[in-house]
Amino acid sequence: MSPSVESADTSHQKRTAVHVHGLALLTLSFQTLGIIYSDIGTSPLYVLNGIWPATGPAPSEEDVIGGLSAIIWTLTLLPLLKYVFICLHFGTNEGEGGTFALFQGLFPPEETDYDADRNLTGDSHRTEKPYNQSKLSMKLRWPLLVWLPKALFGTSLTLADGIFTPAVSVTSAVSGIAVAKPEVSSEVVPISIAFIVVLFLVQSRGTSILAYVFAPVTFAWLVLLAATGIVNIVSFPGIFRAFDPSRAVLLFVRTKDYDLLAGILLSVTGCEALFANLGQFNMLSIQLSFGSFVYPSLVLAYLGQGARLVVDKEAVLSNIFYKTIPGPQNGPLFWILYVFAILATLIASQAMITATFSLIQQLVNMRNFPPLRFKYTSEVIQGQIYVPIVNWILMIAIIIIVAAFKSPTALTNAYGFSVATVMFATTILISIQIVYVKRKPVMLALAFFFGFGFLDGLFWGAALKKVPEGAWVSLMIGLVLLIITVFWSWAKGLEDRFDGNNRRNLRDIIIRKDESEESDMVAVRVHSPDIEDIEDDHDDLESMRKSERYYVLDDVGPGSGLREVDLHSEPALGLKAMTRIPTCAVFHKLTAGRGVPHTFVSFFRQWPALPRVVIFLSVRVLPIARVSLDDRYIVSKVRTLQGFYGVTYHIGFRDEFDVNVDDIIERICSLEAQSSLPESTLLIQEIRNVAKSSTHIVPHYVVSSTHLAGGKLTKVVNWVRRFLIEDVYRSIATMFPETANWLGSADKIIHVGISATI
Repeated sequence: MSPSVESADTSHQKRTAVHVHGLALLTLSFQTLGIIYSDIGTSPLYVLNGIWPATGPAPSEEDVIGGLSAIIWTLTLLPLLKYVFICLHFGTNEGEGGTFALFQGLFPPEETDYDADRNLTGDSHRTEKPYNQSKLSMKLRWPLLVWLPKALFGTSLTLADGIFTPAVSVTSAVSGIAVAKPEVSSEVVPISIAFIVVLFLVQSRGTSILAYVFAPVTFAWLVLLAATGIVNIVSFPGIFRAFDPSRAVLLFVRTKDYDLLAGILLSVTGCEALFANLGQFNMLSIQLSFGSFVYPSLVLAYLGQGARLVVDKEAVLSNIFYKTIPGPQNGPLFWILYVFAILATLIASQAMITATFSLIQQLVNMRNFPPLRFKYTSEVIQGQIYVPIVNWILMIAIIIIVAAFKSPTALTNAYGFSVATVMFATTILISIQIVYVKRKPVMLALAFFFGFGFLDGLFWGAALKKVPEGAWVSLMIGLVLLIITVFWSWAKGLEDRFDGNNRRNLRDIIIRKDESEESDMVAVRVHSPDIEDIEDDHDDLESMRKSERYYVLDDVGPGSGLREVDLHSEPALGLKAMTRIPTCAVFHKLTAGRGVPHTFVSFFRQWPALPRVVIFLSVRVLPIARVSLDDRYIVSKVRTLQGFYGVTYHIGFRDEFDVNVDDIIERICSLEAQSSLPESTLLIQEIRNVAKSSTHIVPHYVVSSTHLAGGKLTKVVNWVRRFLIEDVYRSIATMFPETANWLGSADKIIHVGISATI
């Protein structure tokens, strides 16, 4: 390949975590209130009734203090210590968080060499870079990825959590109307569904805009929680004994009621959002906002509710949150809190919706999920995205869940299982990362695992007992998503492996061998009057440009090298040159790598001729919002083969895909103009002429299942494998093409299906 025409320094940029300081950090911290914390911030709506149901007896003073102690220390140890001050340090280099990001940290994807991607004649295109030896053995990759409740299952249940969070929180908030207006209690479900529909209709506005709108509401909500908590604490100051952790232990010793943990677990719903939404914000902003504002507000709210429950007992048990609001039930403060509760729960839903978008983005980028269409909504943060199809599927699923369960109590039974499982998965993966990524002592990893794993295990066991009472729904959703991700990872991996193993040197295919002849020689067309100059370095042909001749690469014997041939006088070579036609073709490379993909080889085997100008186009999305028109293309040409060019097209994450062939041609002409050949002027004019009729060739594989050899059981395996690959995977790949966002004018596009046996 010749030296490239470089467009910009931006070509070497990579996506990194967001780094802000000063006022920008405070602004970002304020934005987190509107996206991350409303889920955990709205837990006071239903936690105490989740521990002591409205239909049961009122708890004793010691039980209330013990229950509050368990809540306070759960908030302290899990969201504050585990997630905010430990887990946030384990995001990816791109700043993403969540269970799948932890897996990606253990097995990071290989970095794409975009310079090598433009090398169409490289002989080393099959060389594979091994993973760093400090990483886990590749033998553990699939067990770690699949085995419950690790990476993909934890990710799947986080997505399931994105369905239950809006259902539980919105229904709990709306049900407060039955406290003041019992006659409309039957309308709770339709009112909740109406609010949910509105929430999903505004998702396309983007995380940043929604955060600016939602953050003040969440801020006011948390201030109201803290203020009412302080007022309620005055009625029973002895509630501060809940800070003694022994009170929590004595509660379970005294009652022997393990099921109480399922209700206490509800106080930390949404804590995974603190980690999963890392890509939407950054570590410092989350630590600052949660540690200094959200955590103390929640503690005060729970203490206040507990104080009133000790004093008023059965009078407030039917709906502890709404009935412990200071003042009359129909007073102004009641309705202010009611309005803010509904708004806050809508925003709570936003926390898991945005977390779901981020997780889907990670899965797609790692090729573990069908490629979906993304819409980037921020000019600054690449992690802030909107995924239309996921948005509408979530909305439909949530509406079905709300309508099916009908009451907040039934929903909370189904809610806790996914929360507990995801927390357990995070603990396992963090423990492994401490040793293999952070390179810390094994004892530190064991301390983390046994310390937080013990807590997670207690909560997971309590949540598991709720499976017959509704938790089976979240388990089923998680398993369905797990099956999708594992299946797609397997099938896409087979296709990518086929593509990588069948890449070819461009020189080997444009001069084709007759099928009736056998020859290890390949004829190439170069511009050279002097054969001696190319015997030592086949790629260094810059000085050989005066006449068009054909050569054969002969690697046999002591005189190995290139020798000139006349294809018409030496038919025994079994070679024939492909005719060039006056047109321009833009061939889209779907995967990165040296050489040309198998899709190109198969496509042009069916053609009797080659276009005069062939452009192999690779696309790279840079970690900046927009790339200027002058900086979008890097162009390289093949020295030994006239008319072939490798192009990397750079776009920002908010740019529309719009390949301008005229711009590429101008850069090609500039590259050719650097040559001192006397015929370069004529060559440039020829390129400009043929570029007037350009065609985009968009290839895709039509996959078939390879036949495995074996015994009787193999017949069944082959049938299942063929069904999964040819019927299921092929159909899904057609529905979700990798080029969904790339297509322009349909009349200039040729969609090509190439057979591939995987």
